[in-house]
Amino acid sequence: VLGRDARAARTALKRFEREVQLSTQLKNPHTITIYDYGQTPEGEFFYVMELLEGIDLETFVKRYGPAPASRAMHWLHQACASLAEAHERGLIHRDVKPANLYTCRYGLQTDFLKVLDFGLVKNENLSDPGATRMTVEQGATGTPAYMPPEIALGKETDERSDVYALGCVAYWLVTGRTVFEGSTPMEVVVQHAREEPIRPSLSTELEVPEDLEAIIMRCLEKDRADRPPTAEQLARELAACSDFGAWTDESSRRWWDIHRAAESVESGALDPAGTTE
Repeated sequence: VLGRDARAARTALKRFEREVQLSTQLKNPHTITIYDYGQTPEGEFFYVMELLEGIDLETFVKRYGPAPASRAMHWLHQACASLAEAHERGLIHRDVKPANLYTCRYGLQTDFLKVLDFGLVKNENLSDPGATRMTVEQGATGTPAYMPPEIALGKETDERSDVYALGCVAYWLVTGRTVFEGSTPMEVVVQHAREEPIRPSLSTELEVPEDLEAIIMRCLEKDRADRPPTAEQLARELAACSDFGAWTDESSRRWWDIHRAAESVESGALDPAGTTE
């Protein structure tokens, strides 16, 4: 009988393998690109992914504070593009959170968003006993602060579960706070399942446009039927917001140039990842 550590290692390896295998099916430019994968002669599994120059959105808000609504919408719209392709292929991410959304310089583009970590993906099109076993062994999948009510309650997930999590991300971006806060992860999970969220405009002194706030609150509905039905529909609703497009390429390039210059002065040289460590 395998011990707990051995089972955990085996589960982690399965998750790692599934993440790579499923990620290689996705071709949207806003999804992290996997170039190669395999096993070393020693039996260790590896994969080769693109090198990104930027910062994840959890670290971004902790370091720089909430983003302007227009910039948040710019990122969210790109995340929708990645998730829409995954959903069309029957893949549900199940761990959408700021730490898995990476804004970066990408060629000549700035604020180019990449969706990372498809390790908890559920395949809706295939019988997926491996995913079921991992869920049973690990408990509820996902991150408590961004966990849809249906996952918290042990129910089936679908693409609207990722829409809920993206609503939680939007809340974090414009307020600098998570939708629910608790003293333990379980307390937060229970709040997602039972409590109604406070409107973003009441959680920050910054302006949150009414149309964006309405979208965020729809994403956070307990009943999946009341959320935007798809990532594509969510993208269309974001694009119809009054402030959508106000964050321009010029604004983005100026922000990145200013912060790269500041980092260079403070550290003497930019670190390889382009972050501000």
